[in-house]
Amino acid sequence: QVQLVESGGGLVQPGGSLRLSCAASGNIFGTNEMAWYRQAPGKQREVDAGITSGGSLNYADSVKGRVTNSRDIGKDTVYLQMNSLKPEDTAVYYCYLARRSGYNYWGQGTQVTVSS
Repeated sequence: QVQLVESGGGLVQPGGSLRLSCAASGNIFGTNEMAWYRQAPGKQREVDAGITSGGSLNYADSVKGRVTNSRDIGKDTVYLQMNSLKPEDTAVYYCYLARRSGYNYWGQGTQVTVSS
């Protein structure tokens, strides 16, 4: 089993920044990729950024230039630094882990609200 715990969400004004964290624990051996998804009210969950086990980064076009995905291997933690936040970034942000075995795991989500 794998547990993913997100933190760092909250209320921020437009133009502000937040850093989300996702701590992974349990049987994370064989992790292929970790990613960040968002789900806004009434919308489907969509991916923002991912990082492979080899360290390759990928970003959705909608967030390129505004977010940075990183990891601390020693802490089994990934981070999503979000800058220049907009009201449309308001969503629940989920951490996702995919294992080579085909099993996938989700965190419980952390709310990000961008509002003045």
